[in-house]
Amino acid sequence: MLYAIIAVDHPNSLSARLQARPAHLARLEALRDEGRLILAGPHPAIDSPDPGEAGFSGSLIVAEFPDLAAAEAWAADDPYRAAGVYSAVGVKPFKQVFP
Repeated sequence: MLYAIIAVDHPNSLSARLQARPAHLARLEALRDEGRLILAGPHPAIDSPDPGEAGFSGSLIVAEFPDLAAAEAWAADDPYRAAGVYSAVGVKPFKQVFP
């Protein structure tokens, strides 16, 4: 089943985000290589595809996991959590309708 992982960044966490980014991307690449990643990306803090120093307000990941517990466990181990980037993370079942 698909799950949406919805994270909210701490204010002024861009520096920590940039430091943890390689490890964060490596985990997403592993999901992609397994054919389980539907989409992933950050929410710019301003209305711009390149927010610069304004940074990001959070992230969205939609991926396939065996069950909610597995999705929550995967989200709990995200390098952004360990680096203190995220202030909150929610995991919800997701039903893809389009495309």
